[in-house]
Amino acid sequence: MLTRFLFLLVSAGALSGCGSVLTASTADVAGIAGAGVASAVTKSPAAATGIGLGVAAGANAGLQYVERNVHQAEQDRIAEAAGPLAPGVIGRWSVTHRIPIEDDEHGDLVVTRLIGAADFRCKEIVFSVDTVKEKMPDRAFYTATVCQDGQAWKWASAEPATERWGSLQ
Repeated sequence: MLTRFLFLLVSAGALSGCGSVLTASTADVAGIAGAGVASAVTKSPAAATGIGLGVAAGANAGLQYVERNVHQAEQDRIAEAAGPLAPGVIGRWSVTHRIPIEDDEHGDLVVTRLIGAADFRCKEIVFSVDTVKEKMPDRAFYTATVCQDGQAWKWASAEPATERWGSLQ
């Protein structure tokens, strides 16, 4: 049964670029797997419900972990591209995802301001995410802060900080 569950979960991952469908598919697959496990283990409705909820929670947590890793890869590529740029210079960024739950992305970026001092170097950036919607180019703009961490530049805006600070943001 676990093998079937994993197969269905991986199959749901083939729905790249469709986050809501992927989340719903993960919940559905977890529900089916949980029902199968519960019926094999117990005849008690309360125990079966607990097993089903546990399987669904585990599947959703796994999907959220993968999504965080995908977003971190995007943020790392943007920070790497911004690191060597001087203010006002336009650079390019792109990411190719190892796990295809979201589309590969690319865009332009520019450093708008330097922040900090010699041992505390950060940059404010504006970046685009370039896509195609209904056969027409579409560009969305965002702002972020990246900071130097040793030799690497890292994303310093709120999303990755959630990993460090939990729900305190």
